[in-house]
Amino acid sequence: MSTKRQIIESSGIYFITITCYEWLPLFELTNGYDIVYKWFDYLKKQGHYIKGYVPIAIGMPNHVHVLIGFSQNAKSINTVIGNGKRFMAYEIVKRIEQAGEHSTLTKLMEGVSTRDQKRGKLHEVFVPSFDWKDCRSNRFIKQKLDYIHDNPCRGIWNLVMTETEYIHSSAKYYETGEGIYAVTNYTELEDIDLTKAL
Repeated sequence: MSTKRQIIESSGIYFITITCYEWLPLFELTNGYDIVYKWFDYLKKQGHYIKGYVPIAIGMPNHVHVLIGFSQNAKSINTVIGNGKRFMAYEIVKRIEQAGEHSTLTKLMEGVSTRDQKRGKLHEVFVPSFDWKDCRSNRFIKQKLDYIHDNPCRGIWNLVMTETEYIHSSAKYYETGEGIYAVTNYTELEDIDLTKAL
């Protein structure tokens, strides 16, 4: 469930879930995993740390789980996430247009509220807010990381037999040091002061 609660802190480690509008499989439809990784690259350039991730798309409702170590900077964490969602949304819409998926575009246009239409918004790609959990201990971080990595293997999803088989997950990176996208191991952040202004 998404929340509109404001994150008061300006730094810290957060478990973030971003959900596509009406659970549409938009990353699968656009082969848009690279869009998520480009956002991760941008976050890293801003001094933040990606600790774990799993973009879920194939054969199930679409969402992204990610653990992010936010370093203090001038923008609030909510703004950083909002900007990331906007960046991903533009790229997704562009690819949907290129693919000629008119019914999907229509659905995304119909999802825009009257208020947002007046502000010039054209498509509702993601649920307007996002879910977050503040991770204040290694135990809680590990719990959320295990949840992220186990997500493709359980419940109605059952995409793979083992966590490391799902290519768009940090599970393999944690186990072998190799994977589709490099992350910062959460134990490495113990020596990094996230509250230090960049």
